[in-house]
Amino acid sequence: MSKVIRNLWLLTSNSTRILSSSWGFQRCNFASAVPMIKTERVGEKMNVGLIKLDRPKALNALCNQLMQELSDALVEFDNDASIGALVITGGKRVFSMGADMKELCAIQYETKSSENTLQNWTQISKMKKPVIAAVNGHALGGGCELALMCDIIYAGEEAKFGQPEVIIGTIPGAGGTQRWLRVTGKSMAMEVCLTGIPITAQEAKECGLISKIFPIDRVVLEAIKTAEKISGHSPLIVSLVKDAINSSYETFLQEGLQYESRLFRATFATNDQKEGMKAFLEKRKPEWTCS
Repeated sequence: MSKVIRNLWLLTSNSTRILSSSWGFQRCNFASAVPMIKTERVGEKMNVGLIKLDRPKALNALCNQLMQELSDALVEFDNDASIGALVITGGKRVFSMGADMKELCAIQYETKSSENTLQNWTQISKMKKPVIAAVNGHALGGGCELALMCDIIYAGEEAKFGQPEVIIGTIPGAGGTQRWLRVTGKSMAMEVCLTGIPITAQEAKECGLISKIFPIDRVVLEAIKTAEKISGHSPLIVSLVKDAINSSYETFLQEGLQYESRLFRATFATNDQKEGMKAFLEKRKPEWTCS
């Protein structure tokens, strides 16, 4: 039995968590009335928008409610003339462990093939203002894809990044295959997405995935400092710089994202996807049938 699968079976002291969450998947409850993010204006001139993912008991699993709240907050800050840049962060132990497994397991191919799977994830890439991800702990699966959508990534010394979707019979569905390739190159993108094994902050910096590494207690503060510097420049010029860089980075990216999205939806028509997610919830090794 592989070490990865063995890790997927082990229970932590909290019965609602399993160590497989360290591989980017979290079993969590459906939407609740409790807010799942926190927002505030920070910086000496209060010109930085700070968004914190705030589902500690669910390891910041990215359910539909959280993503809707995040999208709404991004729009609000983007339309606020007093804000020049934004910072998105999670907790000190976890940025986000990724997808809401109960939501994914409930999806059928007929539903998934007819919906826009990127709908709740596109707001970051639409932002006129720069967005910095301040990552501590694990950023896996959808959590890693969320960080990759940001313009700059700062990481704590213990941060880890990865795409473990292959372990449960699906593929990254929010830009993982496309952005890893563009940022780190084919070899690293293939290794991360085909093995499901995360990389460390040091490895992420070496391959260009992140900009800087800081002590855990300094990551958010340093991200805010950088956001303050950006906010002190001309908003027009900042937006032009961002557009210029993205015009090169995103050439053919949209086509790639659409193709990845089609393949992701197609996995929900396979028996292996159903078996992979069922085995995950039942804490057993999946039996692949290649069908």
